[in-house]
Amino acid sequence: MDNPAPVISFDNTEYAFAYKSDKELKKAKFLFSSMGIGSLVKIGTRLTPWAIKVGLPIKGIIRNTIFRQFVGGETLEQTALVANKLGEFNVQVILDYGVEGKEGEDNFDHATDEFIRVIKYASTQRTMPFMSIKVTGFARFALLGKLDAAATDRSGYQGTVHTEVLNDAEKAEWDRVVKRMERIISAAADHKIGVLVDAEETWIQDPVDALTMQMMEKYNRNRVVVYNTIQLYRHDRLQFLKDSFAEAQTKEFILGAKLVRGAYMEKERRRAEEMSYASPIQPDKASSDRDYNAGVEFCLNHIDQIALIVASHNEYSNLRATQLLDEKKIPHNHPHVHFSQLYGMSDNITFNLARAGFAVSKYLPFGPIGDVVPYLMRRAQENSSVAGQTGRELGLIKKEVERRKLQ
Repeated sequence: MDNPAPVISFDNTEYAFAYKSDKELKKAKFLFSSMGIGSLVKIGTRLTPWAIKVGLPIKGIIRNTIFRQFVGGETLEQTALVANKLGEFNVQVILDYGVEGKEGEDNFDHATDEFIRVIKYASTQRTMPFMSIKVTGFARFALLGKLDAAATDRSGYQGTVHTEVLNDAEKAEWDRVVKRMERIISAAADHKIGVLVDAEETWIQDPVDALTMQMMEKYNRNRVVVYNTIQLYRHDRLQFLKDSFAEAQTKEFILGAKLVRGAYMEKERRRAEEMSYASPIQPDKASSDRDYNAGVEFCLNHIDQIALIVASHNEYSNLRATQLLDEKKIPHNHPHVHFSQLYGMSDNITFNLARAGFAVSKYLPFGPIGDVVPYLMRRAQENSSVAGQTGRELGLIKKEVERRKLQ
């Protein structure tokens, strides 16, 4: 008789915070309590980037608070210490080199070299199967915007980059972007590391999708190297997922799909309103949740041809995914199924999934404090603005503090 699947409870704080010392837990409690104060977050997210820019001596404060909670370290070696600690609890990591918003050909070439350095380093570690990249790390935002504007049909898969709209200098620039992407993915294939291509704003996303699909067509033949990130808070992305799968079947490669809800909602809505076009964002949270869960089920229904990463902090979506795996008799450790949450958040999901035998990772950024400040400010804003997120995190931390007191 088969052993019954372990029952997962995302309320189990003993498993969730086993990797944290009492001191670390108290620091986390203080941090999430602070992020629950909206006015404090608003002031902090405005002043911190400015203070870093003008050279005020605040890096020590940042390093010992929000940086330590959400970032692996300033170097790969520091990050490896965090990764090894997570590995003791069967949690892997997705490495993210924290480069954002640095334009210029020299910066783009440097970022490409760094991505490749991360790939090579990850291949020497047992707990680092993936790394993530942003195409805006090595491509000019305005160039992507011009290419995106040339795309006519926004509902389905965009397999072609419309370079006919570019002048000769821009075409040469785009060729350099493609070559940088090729260098990164080729290195990843050689070193057996998966590459997750981050989603971008809707007005530059089409060329990112097309380039990512081209890389999948070349490198996802026998195993999965490349994953596209699909934001289900967009009302067109469930169909995009299905269209991408149809394209993958036609061209006989494995689709890599990292499903997220999304990261640019307020910016997207504001731009749509200012420029008087229909918002690409779902009308409400329920619609986003519905499409996200439908996307997970679609991928699991085609698990031999789709490699899925359930990248979510939503407890129901994670729980539903585990139930679907059991219903479909898909092994918890199936090579095409992976779960992921951001480092420093939703430990109750990550560690309880790992305990139940699912492949799960933490998205682990690293880099100099000045480089990762934009990422940190988003985490602070997200925890402040997402309904109930800070309260849920704080409640779980307090519960574990109390449990330890009673031991």
